Parts: sequence; structure tokens; C-alpha cells
Amino acid sequence: MFARINSMGLFGIDSYMVGVEVDYGQGLPRVDLVGLPDTAVNESRNRVRSAIKNSGYSFPQSRITINLSPADIRKEGPVYDLPILIAILRAGEQLRCNLDDCAFVGELSLDGLVRHVNGVLPMVIRAKKSGIKRVFVPAANALESSVVKGIEIYAVETVSQVIKHLNGEEHLTPVEFDSLEENHFSAPLPDFRDVMGQQEARYALEIAAAGGHNIIMIGPPGSGKSMLAKRLPSILPDMTFEESLQTTELYSIAGALPEGVSLIRERPFRAPHHTVSPAGLSGGGAIPRPGEISLSHNGVLFLDELPEFSRASMEVLRQPIEDGKVTISRANASLTYPCSAMIVCAMNPCPCGFRGHPKRECTCPDGSAKRYLARVSGPLLDRMDIHIEVPPVDFDKLSSKVPSECSADIKKRVNAARKIQQERLKGSGISCNAKMTPAMTREFCRPTPQAMVMLENVFEKLDFSARAYDKILRVARTVADLEGSETIETSHIAQAVQFRSLDRKFWHK
Repeated sequence: MFARINSMGLFGIDSYMVGVEVDYGQGLPRVDLVGLPDTAVNESRNRVRSAIKNSGYSFPQSRITINLSPADIRKEGPVYDLPILIAILRAGEQLRCNLDDCAFVGELSLDGLVRHVNGVLPMVIRAKKSGIKRVFVPAANALESSVVKGIEIYAVETVSQVIKHLNGEEHLTPVEFDSLEENHFSAPLPDFRDVMGQQEARYALEIAAAGGHNIIMIGPPGSGKSMLAKRLPSILPDMTFEESLQTTELYSIAGALPEGVSLIRERPFRAPHHTVSPAGLSGGGAIPRPGEISLSHNGVLFLDELPEFSRASMEVLRQPIEDGKVTISRANASLTYPCSAMIVCAMNPCPCGFRGHPKRECTCPDGSAKRYLARVSGPLLDRMDIHIEVPPVDFDKLSSKVPSECSADIKKRVNAARKIQQERLKGSGISCNAKMTPAMTREFCRPTPQAMVMLENVFEKLDFSARAYDKILRVARTVADLEGSETIETSHIAQAVQFRSLDRKFWHK
């Protein structure tokens, strides 16, 4: 007796179809599991045996061979528990329905409960592309699976529930995606109205949010760098459905999707501690999983106290920042994850933090400030589109009764500027100025003749790199978009250059 059931596996962010084949043969009762299973998959035979018995069904007393095809790809995790159980019952004719258009994923407990597994969303997307009509998933994964349209999703809690539905004894209703579902991904966001003063830094963050630009903030302790960065999510542009789906896939694979959330609608904001390892940032493991930079995809990666990160951790970001993707090579696999995120950094100008302070004296020994700044390499600094100094706030601004502009008003301008960019870059797969290719930069970032003369003079005087030249043009394009200008004027170039000059003050002395 033979049966074949459809399931899915994961390879990085991509999923592939897995055929779970079961054959009953002659010989002493035993279960052989083949098809490159890892330890968790090998142990599934014990979970499946107990789940079948404790659900009121009989486990066959015969020689059973279970094959997971394709046999040349290593299978990992408990995702195959449910399809193995269904295949065993189907081969033993305890299930008689046609299951060719069905797929199953789910871990089993010994009493027959179907438990949550990671990566269900990309699996369901693959199932739809492969012509599967119905997918049975754990109830805990039902919300994330429901965002895929054109395929029936059945949320199951127990083995008995699945079998009764397939035998026609009990009817399950497909889960439907509620586009108006409340998003519980995060608490109410901190608002920019809490920030007193710091008008230049606020404007720099507005430009960064509008164009998706990387930004580094330098200033003494207590000047508000972290406070400003933590309020950045409140002014980030609204996510498109495609961006939400991409981000949700990554969180599903990493097992980081919040409970009760079907689709991540707010741009992620990740702020790892400075003790994070290079693998923690880029991703890792025997079968590499997404790291912090990939979990920041379509959102923000905030690196507070930047010089305190290890040199290896900082340098591992250089290529992902440039390419928008990170490739992780291990002995078992080489995988690529998307990581198109804004990088926001904050740091002090020296170890004590008071170098250049108008009222407090720097107590750092000679040369320590230079060594402190040297922890941030030139190539990494060159990849920051905007450099901004955050000075201390005086008492008059802190005690002012005049309210600061709220995040909602700033976000309206950011959304308007981002809409202009999306229309301009429509069909390219790019949605913001910061991600434009060099060819796009030449096409869409053309300054007026007067603005080009200014840029030429500044470029020669400050000895900018070729990368800095492109970044200045892209930031100027964003400034023009915020002002609703179709052309890049002299004032736009001047602002962009101003936001690239701070490294000359601190690093090039």
C-alpha cells in the first residue's frame, strides 16, 4: 500500500514542494525515514505514532518506509509531522479522499495537537504557484497564511479535526484575510512632539524618511540622538502591500512574527545591542536564518553607540548596505536574504562624549578621541547619506511652551514625497531615491546648470568620493521632492552638501 502527500520545505526565503511518500511492506514492524532528514525530522516518527494512537486511530503494525522527496535536499524541523501522519493513514486506507490538490504542514504533540511552525507564509505562496488548491496549517499560523489570495487555507488544531474534515464527518471553513484587521505589531509610536529644539536634526530625519537615506548622528550624551531615532518610525512612509508581504515572510521564517498578526503593516525598527555578533547582524546558523539587518528589511536598523560595536560587526554591514541583500555561506548551504533597510547610527564624538561641547570640557587623554572615532571605518562612514551633528539643547528651548510639530504632520509631507518617487520609479522595483542605481541617478537627478557649478566647486574643495557624489545627488532629489520641485536647484544641492560635510569636522583634522 502506497500513498503520497504534498508538503513544503524551506531553503532560505524560498520554499519548495516536498512529497511525503509512505509504503507498507512485509517484515517486522518498524519505521524507516529517508530523504536526508535532520534529527527533528527523524524524531517525527515517534511523535506521529503517539499522535495517531492518542487521537483514536490505529497505527499499522507493519514495515513502513517514509520518503521525503526530493531526496537530495536536507529536510529540517518538525514541519513534516502532519503530512507524515496523513500519508500513513492514507496508505492504510483510514483516509479514502483524494488529496492530490492538498498540502499539509504542522508539528504534532503526542496527544494529537497541531503546533505552530516557522516559515508557513512562503510555503503557502509556493503551494499556490505549484497549483495546490487547499493547504492545512496549524491554527497558530492561520492569520499569516490567509494573506495569500486564490488558495484555501484551513486552520487545524488537532489531528482528529483534520481527519474528520477529510472524511466528510466535520466541515472546516477556510480562513479569510481581513484587510482591516488591527495590527498588534507594536505599541503606539513615540511622537516627535516630545522633541524640543533640534530643528536641524528633525529636518534631517524627515529627509532620511522621505528618501530612505542612511543617516548618522553625532553629539554629546543627552542631546537627544536616541530619542530622535526612536521617533523615526512615526514618520516613515506607509508600507505598500508588497513591502508588507516581503517583511512578513522574513519574520515568518525567523519565527519572529508577533502572535495575532497576519501582516506586518508598520515598518520594522530593529535596535540590536552593541554586543551583537556579526552573525547576529547578518544572519547565521547551520541552515542560515535571517539576521537583524534582514529583519529590518523595508524598515530601520538603528545602531546606537556605533563605535562600541565590534569592528567585525560594523564591517559586515558594508556590502549589505550597498547591495540591499546579504549572502550567507555555510558548509550546508549558501543563502541570500533581502535587507533593503535604512541604517540609522548614533554616536558620541569621543569616549567622554564632550568633545566640542560649548560648556563642558572634554576629559579624554590626548589621542583617545581620534582612536575612538577611528573605530568607525571610512568605507562605512562613506555609506551614510546624511551626517548630522546633534548639539546640546539649551534651557529656553527645553522649557518652551510652544509645542513642537507632531509626527502626523511630518508624515504627511513624507508620504507625499515618497508618492512622487514611486511614480517616478514605477516598474523598476525601487520605491525610494536612496536605492536608485547609478543609471537612474543620472536620469532623474539632474541639477540646474547653476546647481551643477556649485556641486563641482564643492566636490573639488572637499574631495568627495564617487559614492558621495551620487549620494549628494539623491539627497538633493529628496529635498526637491519634499518641496514639490521637479528640478534640483542650488538650494537643494547646498542642503545635501551640508549633510555630507560633518565627517570633515570630526575625522579629517
